[in-house]
Amino acid sequence: MGKSQGKNQRTAARTALLVFFILLGIVVLLPFVAILIASFKPADQLIRFGMNLRLDWDIMSFANYRYLFTGITPDGRHLPHDYLLWFRNSVMITVLQTVLTLFVSAWVAYGFAMYRFKGRSFIFSCVLVILMIPFEILMLPMYQQSSAMRLLDSVWGILLPFLAHASTIFFFRQFLVSIPKDIVDAGRVDGASEYGIFFRLIVPIMKPAFSAMAILVGMNSWNNFLWPLLVLRSGKKYTLAIGLNTLLTPYGNNYDILIAGACFSIIPLFLLFLFAQKYFIEGMTMGSVKG
Repeated sequence: MGKSQGKNQRTAARTALLVFFILLGIVVLLPFVAILIASFKPADQLIRFGMNLRLDWDIMSFANYRYLFTGITPDGRHLPHDYLLWFRNSVMITVLQTVLTLFVSAWVAYGFAMYRFKGRSFIFSCVLVILMIPFEILMLPMYQQSSAMRLLDSVWGILLPFLAHASTIFFFRQFLVSIPKDIVDAGRVDGASEYGIFFRLIVPIMKPAFSAMAILVGMNSWNNFLWPLLVLRSGKKYTLAIGLNTLLTPYGNNYDILIAGACFSIIPLFLLFLFAQKYFIEGMTMGSVKG
């Protein structure tokens, strides 16, 4: 009787937990569903009624997306814009930012985890301190330094300040300290160089960590607005976040195009997480094993 009662209690607890997460998932998805529905509605309806979950099939159409990709308005006019150029700029910057940040941060974290040198603890403490400083405090000196290095209005002005990212270094270091140092010693005994040890032995082990941080770094780079806004000057170099913001002007607010563009911009992040979610969960779990 006691075993049966305990089994029923566990079943009830699992059911309650399942219902809770289903409700939580619905609450999280509702804003995305509202944005998706709004992207098919004309601007006047959005201004009058706002974003809602009502499916008005009589007024919903693909006109917003047609204008987004072709520049042809619902009334047949041709008003070109640079959405596809902004999208391409964001893709390029996100890919470069993710690859370079993972590479540089992994090197730095590897040094902290596998080597003993004078001042290592102090330098790593500085990395932790940087994590506590808001970006708004660092923004002005970073801008002045970028200006002095003539990096303004360039892709490198966006990329270089964040290549050795504090949070990425911290995560990789926590992941690497869980790897036995015997692997590195065995590579040295076999005559492998330090570069060979890193690329042939350490990098394959770090695949889950790379996948986890690729999602986080890519998402931050894709959604980054403030720093590119400070660095970039030319409209042809704008990222998607800045370009969509230019649609809101004192002379007209293109909410329909803005929402359609924002809705379409979610797709790259969704695909990134969809294909790397397995390694993301594995990497986040393994990275928290040891401190």
